Amino acid sequence: MKIPYKYVLKNFKTRKLTTAITIAGIALVVFVFSAVLMMAYGVQKTLIATGSPENVKISRKSSSGEITSIIEADVQNIIRTLPLVAKNEKGEPLFSAEPVVVINLSRKAGGMSNIMVRGISPVTSEIRPQLKIVEGRMFRFGVRELVVGSSIAKRFNNAQVGSAVRFAGGDWIIVGKFDTGGSGFDSELMGDALQILNAFNRGSSVSTLTLKLQDPAQFETFAKNFTLDKRLNQFEAKIEQKYYEEQSEFMAAFIRILGIFVTVIFSVGSIIGAMITMYAAVANRTVEVGTLRAIGFKRRSILSAFLIESLSIAMIGGLIGLALASLLQFFSVSTLNFASFSELEFSFALSPDIIISSIIFALIMGFMGGFLPSVRAARMNIVNALRA
Repeated sequence: MKIPYKYVLKNFKTRKLTTAITIAGIALVVFVFSAVLMMAYGVQKTLIATGSPENVKISRKSSSGEITSIIEADVQNIIRTLPLVAKNEKGEPLFSAEPVVVINLSRKAGGMSNIMVRGISPVTSEIRPQLKIVEGRMFRFGVRELVVGSSIAKRFNNAQVGSAVRFAGGDWIIVGKFDTGGSGFDSELMGDALQILNAFNRGSSVSTLTLKLQDPAQFETFAKNFTLDKRLNQFEAKIEQKYYEEQSEFMAAFIRILGIFVTVIFSVGSIIGAMITMYAAVANRTVEVGTLRAIGFKRRSILSAFLIESLSIAMIGGLIGLALASLLQFFSVSTLNFASFSELEFSFALSPDIIISSIIFALIMGFMGGFLPSVRAARMNIVNALRA
């Protein structure tokens, strides 16, 4: 015979305080666990959104990111004339040679932080149509003017439209604010590539190249020709979205490993709490267990009933913790992008994988906390249990 599930639910009422405390403990651990995974996924989602599946990113093979990549002028000219590169109505190749530098700005919340400044070309608007000016105007090429990402304008001093930013021995006027829908570009300043190269005495060497192909489906052919060209053997071509996805992997993995390590430590306390709750349940229902055994319920039914009770407590706690963590999607935080050593703002992001992982994690805590007490209840001697 199987013990009905309503029997398990009925027993929650007899231990309201201890059950509530256990549920709260599990909910807290699941909240932290989910928040860590959401943070790592948020970083990945932001950086992946930075790239476009229609663009190709060229960088030096030995570089760990854009800030450490260097592409000389002769290489730029070779790549500019490669077959399959798209052209606009004026016949200009959709090709942007972009120097990337890092400067310091003061936060509104206090302290200094590194900010990325990207040099772009006049055809950038055709390569990155998601870049929209939401305040002021676009900078003029040939002038020391900048546009600021919405994230930077919100969180830094002197980073608003009309302000002047001083770096590379001169003042740069911010004439507009742009938004790209939550991508990593929102954490950057942008200006004329030639002006930035001159200001930092970099000659014609840029950090990366971004180009658009005549047809995105031609990437494999383009990449094959690129690889076969011996003049380009120190460089690599990737789909821009893939490039930024790879840039996010190390930081996301670091957040996950550190966060899960801390969460596992916290989970020990929740497992112990669940175990104490279930041992108390067994002790308080000794006669009840003996009666169930006497009327014909088997040991495995007793074990299943107590184990289901523990898993139910864990499930409730897990759902509460997950529900609380889901509210983090309305918040944005910033951190140091390990690939660029600059500020990156991102939002917590929830995915089906995170939901499933969080629920499984909660059930594991419930199983580990309830297994031994369930075994003890199942192994009770009928006579001794009834005497108690």
